[in-house]
Amino acid sequence: MTKNFILDTELTEHQSALFYLGQEGMLIKYHNKYILIDPYLSDYVDQHCCTETVQWIRRYPTPIDAKELDFIDYVLCTHEHYDHSDPYTLHTLAQVNPHAVFIAPEPIKAVLLSYGIASKQIIGAIADTEIELDGCKIIPVPAAHEELHQDENGHYRELGYKILLGSLSLYHAGDCCIYNGLTERLMHTDVLMVPVNGRSYYKLRDDIIGNMTAEEAVLLAKETHASMLIPMHYDLYDVNGINPASFVDTLFAINPTQRFHMFTPGERYILSR
Repeated sequence: MTKNFILDTELTEHQSALFYLGQEGMLIKYHNKYILIDPYLSDYVDQHCCTETVQWIRRYPTPIDAKELDFIDYVLCTHEHYDHSDPYTLHTLAQVNPHAVFIAPEPIKAVLLSYGIASKQIIGAIADTEIELDGCKIIPVPAAHEELHQDENGHYRELGYKILLGSLSLYHAGDCCIYNGLTERLMHTDVLMVPVNGRSYYKLRDDIIGNMTAEEAVLLAKETHASMLIPMHYDLYDVNGINPASFVDTLFAINPTQRFHMFTPGERYILSR
């Protein structure tokens, strides 16, 4: 993937483009606006998070250098884990995009400040409080990772984002498990982007906090009548991923008519409404 590959993507008024950056990193292009979600474009986790029992080793390099992304309008971070709010990536993005707006859960604004992002560039997101952007809307949705976590003010530390682009609706879950009320919040969303790497006692014992399983993701898409299901968080680290074939097997066993798309790093996908 190159900068020009993104910038030269031509869209009609009713189209948007998704570019996959790995893990849960997604770049959305809409009406020549660029929205970046959970960009992880370094090996920060590999360098700083390995233990005797868990070795974090990227399975593929970043599809683009963060320095090339000097045209970003909005950066959305779902929570403070390093593969979602990466110090190296966010610091670089702030340097090359001095006018970009960074949106993150209200309780972790201080984390972004510590990465060198100016306070005037940061918006603290609060669940169910709509954020009006230029030509689109962002609706923060609580995320359970593996549980719902709130600060002393009742604000959620982990969020997903429902993004309204004209008549097209997308949901990026961040890291999230199913909880009571999530289905109702997402009814008739066009595109669901959700993690499918699951959770287990053994992962949690090693401080690897889990997500929904492939089965839960497929059932969520079925219950919400989603037009498209996009699985995430399964391919970058062997210690916290799954074989993508198992996701496909699960989908065809539960709801074989469900539209889905599995990305390769650096791939572009055009959405039409």
